[in-house]
Amino acid sequence: MVRIITDSSTLYTIDQAQEKGFDAVPLCVSIGDWDGRDLHMDYDRFYNTIASGQHPKSSQPPIGDVMETFEKYLEDDIINISMADGLSGTYQSACGAREMVDNKDNITVINSRTLCGPHRYMVTEAQKMKEAGKSAKEIIDWVTQKSFETDSWLIPQDFGFLRRGGRMTPTAAAIGSVLKLKPVLCLTEDCKRLDKFAIKRTFSGAVKAILDSLKDKPFGSDYIFYVVHARAFKDCETAVELIKQYFPEVTIETYELSHAFITQGGPACVAIQYIKK
Repeated sequence: MVRIITDSSTLYTIDQAQEKGFDAVPLCVSIGDWDGRDLHMDYDRFYNTIASGQHPKSSQPPIGDVMETFEKYLEDDIINISMADGLSGTYQSACGAREMVDNKDNITVINSRTLCGPHRYMVTEAQKMKEAGKSAKEIIDWVTQKSFETDSWLIPQDFGFLRRGGRMTPTAAAIGSVLKLKPVLCLTEDCKRLDKFAIKRTFSGAVKAILDSLKDKPFGSDYIFYVVHARAFKDCETAVELIKQYFPEVTIETYELSHAFITQGGPACVAIQYIKK
């Protein structure tokens, strides 16, 4: 039997994943003296603690938890679909866990090269393929292909998070904050980090910069766009409406970001992503 395992980058809680038939091992999150697991911490308390001046941190799932999950399925072909290598140590942790269990020859760890919306799609469809009787090789080949048919952008609202993450100098962060600029970060070609894409005066201008860069691509009904945000509901609606204007045939899905990704983008950040179905 094929078993699908993933992490909380998919925005699935442990229980939600199990209801669908696979396992999701959550990342770790800490803020102040509060330690918890991604998607399993009270959101109001989390945002309020950030507002009080505390800064959250995240890390990959404990390797012991990953090993334990692998060892639940000793006789099965396990496919672990991990969030992008380089954006987290999650992929490397899964690879390390594989080497430490007796059933390692039955485990394939895949670098999805993405996160959040497209990652969720890959895992959801992989589970459907498994239920339809597809082989491990067929699922692995499909996921690997999809990992090269996706892209992501991030529009942060808090320059302090960019400065603390080393993605912007203190001077540039201070100037940007005063001028209320909207930076846009893009996933690099190797999908290992975020890089500067554009800086705009307004949120809608930032979204248009992303969509303008895509206007020559044949986006039709065979694509899904994701708008994933940290309680930025109004900006999420703006992004959805602009995507509809540019690409009226695509499917659009929206989700709230998990705790682990709020630690990177900050409150009110918005990610725009797509993947080919």
